[in-house]
Amino acid sequence: MSSEAVLDFKAYLAEKRGIVDAALQGYFPESEGLTSDLVKAMRYSLFAGGKRLRPILCIAGAEAVGGSGKNVVPVACALEMIHTYSLIHDDLPMMDDDDLRRGKPTNHKVFGEPIALLAGDGLLTEAFSVMTSPEISGRVSPQSLLQAIRVIARAAGHEGMVGGQAVDIQWQGRPADLGVVKFMHTHKTGAMITASVASGAILAGADGSQLRAITSYGEKIGLAFQISDDILDIEGDSETMGKRSGADEKMGKMTYPAVLGLDPSKTIEQELVQGAIEALREFDHRAEPLRRIAQYIIERKK
Repeated sequence: MSSEAVLDFKAYLAEKRGIVDAALQGYFPESEGLTSDLVKAMRYSLFAGGKRLRPILCIAGAEAVGGSGKNVVPVACALEMIHTYSLIHDDLPMMDDDDLRRGKPTNHKVFGEPIALLAGDGLLTEAFSVMTSPEISGRVSPQSLLQAIRVIARAAGHEGMVGGQAVDIQWQGRPADLGVVKFMHTHKTGAMITASVASGAILAGADGSQLRAITSYGEKIGLAFQISDDILDIEGDSETMGKRSGADEKMGKMTYPAVLGLDPSKTIEQELVQGAIEALREFDHRAEPLRRIAQYIIERKK
């Protein structure tokens, strides 16, 4: 791939990230009054420098099937709110007990555990408020919106992300098991990534064949993304990642490298990315951002 194509992809990411950031600022302006500390805590993590991968996938999913990315921005922002809530809760002492996130002190280190917990609750709840606001309901069909919200809710709940997190906690320090680690990864991380790209396609009016292909793509990059995280935890630089490396092994977490080894895990990661790209074979140039995102997942350093 030419350097010009890579530069175009970087420009695409920067443009979409800017759109999402501007919209999020509108949803969460600076606040005064009795709940100002809570809003500050929510804003602290929401604007801590995330990649905005999930909202960008939502926008790219809509564009891939011929829809307008602009029409799905509220849902894209809601996905980032849900993701951010999960990070705040993951970092709590009762969970992973992390001190750093994206190179900054974790939310509970700055605001205390009770406010951090409530900040996560607030972000999750606000996400569903945003997804049911007149702003989005006037842009897409009610049937598509209802379907997209259901897909996101199931991916975020006990059948998806929350269920995966529960398994992650319960299996720490236990004997490695490939079936368990695959379940954990596809639920804790993969479910929301799949829902992100699928919800964008749904809101843009994808037909059955398109949605199946987009969902297959999302499932593959979702698992590849978490395997990439597993590998980065071993090989990555703590300063670049903005969090401590080697934490998975110290906590006895079940990961692909722990079960299969580093090189086999890299092979699976590559195969998943290639499979994701192949899943998009029926789509034209409008799906190119999705193809590049798949490759970006294993090229990233954080």
